[in-house]
Order: sequence, then C-alpha cells, then structure tokens
Amino acid sequence: MTVNLLHQIIDRAAERDPTSQAFRFMDQSLTYAALADRSARLAAELIGQGVKRGDRVGILMPMSLESALAIYGILKSGAAYVPLDPSAPVERLVLIMQQCGITHLISADAKTATLEALCERLPKLSCIVGVTTDIAPTVRCISWDSVTTTPPAAPVRMISSDIAYIIFTSGSTGMPKGVTHTHASGLHYARGITDLFGILPSDRLANHAPLHFDISLFDFLGGPLCGATTVILPDPYKAFPASMSELMEKEKVSIWFSAPFALTELCLRGVLDQRDLTALRWVIFGGEPFAPKYLNALIAQWPHARFSNCYGPAEVNACTYHHIDQSLADDVEAIPIGRIWDVAEGLIVDENDAPVAFGTPGELLVRTPTMMRGYWRAPDLNATCFYHRPVTEDFSDRFYRTGDLVVDGGPDGMQFLGRKDRQIKLRGFRIELDEIEAVLAQHEQVEEAGSFLSRDASTIWAAVTLQPGAMTTPEELIVHCRDRLARYCVPAEIHILQEFPRTTSKKIDRRALAMLFGPNT
Repeated sequence: MTVNLLHQIIDRAAERDPTSQAFRFMDQSLTYAALADRSARLAAELIGQGVKRGDRVGILMPMSLESALAIYGILKSGAAYVPLDPSAPVERLVLIMQQCGITHLISADAKTATLEALCERLPKLSCIVGVTTDIAPTVRCISWDSVTTTPPAAPVRMISSDIAYIIFTSGSTGMPKGVTHTHASGLHYARGITDLFGILPSDRLANHAPLHFDISLFDFLGGPLCGATTVILPDPYKAFPASMSELMEKEKVSIWFSAPFALTELCLRGVLDQRDLTALRWVIFGGEPFAPKYLNALIAQWPHARFSNCYGPAEVNACTYHHIDQSLADDVEAIPIGRIWDVAEGLIVDENDAPVAFGTPGELLVRTPTMMRGYWRAPDLNATCFYHRPVTEDFSDRFYRTGDLVVDGGPDGMQFLGRKDRQIKLRGFRIELDEIEAVLAQHEQVEEAGSFLSRDASTIWAAVTLQPGAMTTPEELIVHCRDRLARYCVPAEIHILQEFPRTTSKKIDRRALAMLFGPNT
C-alpha cells in the first residue's frame, strides 16, 4: 500500500510481515499485525467517545507497549496526539491541556493521583482510556481490556497536511510552546532518517527518549517505516546505567539514538567492559553538545559501531548530520553538527538576514519538508519565527529561524556556537531560561529574577531580589518552581540578593551574576 499518512506505516508493515515484532517492552512484545488491529480498535473507541478529525488527544503515561498503541490509535482516529510529560507538575499539564483543548486522554493506573487533580481543574475533560477505575463522576474511564472488544474503526478521510502531533517545549514567556507537525512533516522525517542511517527490518532500535521528547520520533516512526523492532527501555532502567546496558545486551540492540547525557552515563557507570554489545552497529546522539572525551571512550569501547551527531530543533525534526568514523584528536573541543540533509536547505545569516561569508558566524535558518506547520495558537510567535526569501513577486521560500549560532568553516561542516537568545540545552532538554525567570517572578514576594547556568555548565541556578519586607526562603522558591515547571527546568540553587549586577543599559548582567557564585558556593 502507498503510505501518505503516518498511521499507514504500521498497516503496510502488517501487510508485509504481520508476525514481525514491532515493539518490545520487558518480556512483552507487539507484532505489526496486533499493533495495526489494536490501534484501529482504539481509534474506534475514541471516535465513539466523540473524537473528530483535527482534535487533540493527550498521552499521559509511563513508557510501555501501550505508548505505541496510543500514538497510532490517535492518528487513526483523525486526531493529533499530544505527549505530556508524566513527571510534570499538574499546573503545567493544565496549561498545555487548556491550550490544546484536550478533552480525551490516554493514560494508566499509575497516574491516578495526577488524573484526579486534572479532573478537578479541567471540567471539559470527558474521557480517559487506559485506566481500570473511575477517576471522576463526569469522566468516562475505559480500560484497555474494553478497547480490545471494540470493532475496528473504518479509515478516517485525511490528507498529509493534517496535524499529526504537537510537542511542547519550554517557552520564554512562561507559557509552553506547542510545536505542531503534520503527517507530511513527520513522514518526511521518518523517510529521511531511515535513508540516512540505513535502518533495516532486522534492526532493533533502543527507545530511550520519552514521547514528549522529539528524539522519540526516530523510534516510533522510523522503526515501523522499515519494519524494524523498537525496544522500549523501561523508565527504571534509565536511572541505572548498568541495568540499561544489561538490557541492551539481552535485547541485542543494533541502533541507539539518545541525548549525549545517557551515553555519558553509560560510559561512566554502565560497566560496558562486562557487556557483549557487538550487535550495536550505529550510535546516534543529538540534542546538546557531547563532550569529546566521553565520545572517544565509547568509540574505543565499541570499535565495531559507527557514531553520528544528528542536529535539529523540534521545529524541523532534524536537519544536519555528522558521521564520525574514527577517534577524535585530543585537541578537539567540540563535535561538528555537520552538513545539511540532502532534502533540506540551510542559510547562515547576520542580524540583518544577509548571508554571511564562509567562515563567519551567524544564525542558522532551515528550509525543509520536515518543518513544523507552526506553533500552536501562537500567531505573534509564528509571525517572527520564519524568514521568507522572495522567489518571485507571488511566492517566497519559508525558512525556520533556529536561533542557533553556527559557523561553516571546515571540511566537517558546521560547528554549533551557542544560542542567539537565552535558550539552553541541558541533558538533552531544551530549556528557556526566560521561562524560569517568568515563573519565579510570579511569586508574590519576588521583585526580580535571573536564571543562569552554573559555572561548570552542569546545572541551572537562579537568583532573585525580594519585595520590601518579604520573608521567603530559597527552599520555598524551589517548591514554587517545582509546582509550575518541568522537573528538568527547576533550578538546583536559588540565591537571594539585595541587588543584581547590571550592564550599562541597566539590564541584569547575567554573566556577572554567574561569576558571583563558584562551584562550592
């Protein structure tokens, strides 16, 4: 069958090889035939509960085989899936669900306490699939066992420009940003990565990233497109690198894609010298810079594997790559992000959007079929995040402004230099420092707030000045942040100051602020 929509990926795989394992989780597995059938039944259940084409359905659950069912069942219903961070505070979940108008959720019994809190805050929430007990009187709760008896849904008429998924990232105003992708952009990404990395039906992909992290698309879209098997790594294993490497050995993982932090943890604590990981043929990383010393250690540990740096913000899925075929020289300070994909075009421009000379730093702009439609319900942001290059009087090319500063000056392609704005990447997560400041400023006793990376760039710190007579403590401010921010955005330390250091323009001097506090302060 011809694949024009994302959910048709698994239907085609079921036609070609129905008994092949699509996903594995612990000692459980789901064949392509079972995934195609059960996702169609979930789609029918959602449609029966009022879901229509273009609606948004949330996914709030720990990683499991049902993660794949949730994605493809929602897509088959004609809706877009919105992955929610299971560890996020209720306040953040409420913001996202209200912004998306989510009235239907796929969840699990493990999230009962969070679901009860959401039902209290969201009166329009009408249906939760995946739980075995009633959560609230006004909410219909449907178990997975019940879904299996629902007759499969007939195909919903859709086109490739329909919305497929929305992934929320940190927003500078304190409001999360919804990166909105279509079936077309997701499918172009899946085809691009499978071609670039030569994924085969015999491959076994390790899914390390949660659904609300865009790297997960590599496993949940790319693997099925090729008929490969995706091994979903249980959350507890991710906290113990030795257990994770043991599972990698047991499952004979052949392709790995994660943020560098997970690979660093494997290198330091994964007892790799005790594991037989000769099945591993390709190690891909992205999302943040990777310390060359740890990459070299893994290259020495896994000489049979190939390594690649894959760069691209969630707004474009991915857009550059750099293959690493040998150990890095001792004097290498940073790993290149490489060259633009063949299916994409990149521009490096100055502050006036003029192309810079070769070897001159500038902001990277990207034009690609893997690019998002735009940010969800953010017209002002959409008006500024794209650059339009005239082609004729009637048409123009549309580029996404990555906000990343790069320089193209060598045979290995581009080097990443940093952010044009104040967004950072820490342990694979995109974090807007302005969002942290906005949340701190919401505290009634805070006068002004500044956030910054610690001097060793390993954690987020913040500082505040207080309203006259205020008596709050750093501990109370951290609790305030935990209630409103994703866990990876919460500052490790908050300092209370009498006044901030200032630039000549009277702005907070964040560089001077970071220097005030040494590693042992």
